[in-house]
Amino acid sequence: MQPARQDLPVTPGTTYRDTVRIMQPVFAYRTISKIEGAPAVLTVPAHGLDSDWPVWVRGVQGMPEANREPFKQLPHRAKRLTADSLEINPLSTTSLKPLGGELIYQLPVDLTDAAAWLNVYRGNDLLFALSAGTGLTLTAPGTLTRSMTAEQTALLTGEPLHYTFDIQYPGLTTVRYGEGAIL
Repeated sequence: MQPARQDLPVTPGTTYRDTVRIMQPVFAYRTISKIEGAPAVLTVPAHGLDSDWPVWVRGVQGMPEANREPFKQLPHRAKRLTADSLEINPLSTTSLKPLGGELIYQLPVDLTDAAAWLNVYRGNDLLFALSAGTGLTLTAPGTLTRSMTAEQTALLTGEPLHYTFDIQYPGLTTVRYGEGAIL
């Protein structure tokens, strides 16, 4: 697997925080039974999402702005409301009568019992590392938050600065999910 190449814009001396969602290449497809409200609430019985997640919507009639194709368009950011409903904030059904459609999303990677770390380098020298309990937190299936303190980011001077982001699964080898420059 080729790691994602993503540069991190970090301002030295400030707190840095972001969210990483790790997805399987497999898609899930769920029928949308209703879309209503402002912001739009999609009723999708047993949608299977445990947290907020990127989703695509296909085949909705009467509301073409809701439709997005995987890999051709960016996903919507869906907020999980219940086990049967999601909210897509930028969409509104005011004066519309949307009908039908399907919800599409990539399944989250199971990170249960996995170890994750982010190493930050200046050239070949390790400046610091984030791991579980020290800057990396599993917040939901397939979702990690990365946090660097102001003291850590104050070290980010000079060049070249770069990082690697790895996950090791129980009984498996380590997988490099991301790498890039620190800007």
